[in-house]
Amino acid sequence: MSIALSANRPATRLATQLSFLVAGFGIACWAPLVPLAKQRLGIDDAALGLLLLCIGAGSVTAMVATGPLSNRYGSKPVIMGSGILLALVLPALSVAATPLSLGALLLIFGGALGSLDVAMNIHAIEVERAADRPLMSGFHGLFSVGGVAGSGAMTLCLSAGIAALPATLLCSGLMLAAMLIAGPRLLDSIRTEEGPAFVMPHGIVLLLAVLAMTTFLAEGAMLDWSALLVTQQGLAAPAQAGLGYIMFASAMTLGRLLGDAVVARLGDKRTLLGGGGLAVAGFVALLTAPAPLALAGFLLIGLGASNIVPVLFRRAGTQTRMPPALAVGTITTLGYAGILAGPAGIGFIAKAVGLVMAFWLLAGLMMLVPITARWAAAEET
Repeated sequence: MSIALSANRPATRLATQLSFLVAGFGIACWAPLVPLAKQRLGIDDAALGLLLLCIGAGSVTAMVATGPLSNRYGSKPVIMGSGILLALVLPALSVAATPLSLGALLLIFGGALGSLDVAMNIHAIEVERAADRPLMSGFHGLFSVGGVAGSGAMTLCLSAGIAALPATLLCSGLMLAAMLIAGPRLLDSIRTEEGPAFVMPHGIVLLLAVLAMTTFLAEGAMLDWSALLVTQQGLAAPAQAGLGYIMFASAMTLGRLLGDAVVARLGDKRTLLGGGGLAVAGFVALLTAPAPLALAGFLLIGLGASNIVPVLFRRAGTQTRMPPALAVGTITTLGYAGILAGPAGIGFIAKAVGLVMAFWLLAGLMMLVPITARWAAAEET
């Protein structure tokens, strides 16, 4: 592989940070537009749910293709193309006049997001390897920061009476500016040897992918089911039902922003052991402790889970069973599958045995992280 720029430079780290920031910012800008789209199109909740699935379908489809593309052509053109496309599609989402047109745009929007997600993680692995110190947690933390900034900026614009189209144009302009700054600083990596376009996931990559899917499943459950659990368990008044997720998301963001120093001190194995154990302890506290102490479980889950996925991506970059780009694509795709399908699965389980038992199942699944940490963080993978 030939690289025009050294990977161990502040400029390449800045470009990677901006890529993660744009990804988080872009998807978060869409969230405040959902009620407006529902009202504009005059659709019911069921139709809206089907439209929202288009984002996931586009993301997963693009993720499958992005690993091979990045493996063949490098991550830079994929990051630039998908980041710019994400910014350009955002304003169109605010004016789509029919369910069909919105669904098509959401497919493209999801595809751009999924492609950017895989490519920026591949790029981040290369930058971290050159720096010879942990950087992945900080990169992922900036995705969370971008999410807060995107939802906040869009909500602020709409609250100030700015129409959806100019508000999205403003946010899109910020995203494009960030991508233009990042572009010249991204690694210009081109493969000089031919490699396989697809390799069946196997060995350590399958383990890493399963652990990623489990962790993403827990994150999705926090987003979709935590408020209902809070109200059912009487942990807070209905008006404060979102408090649990706020605590979880805040702890996860803080954990990732501080995570590089933690991983540098503990190493990957102990980070997985400690993080997985802390997350399981959080579930136990959430499900057994009296209110309001149980709410502290959300903080423990967020802190524990915060650095698991960054470590898994780093291990994907160091393993030798598959080309790293393909391994990252596999982990990202299965991780998103956990986010997309997991919460629905929890719904079915909750209907059969109750929501509390469904969350106990999540705690059991998270036990896989500390149990398998020895193998996931093995030096020879």
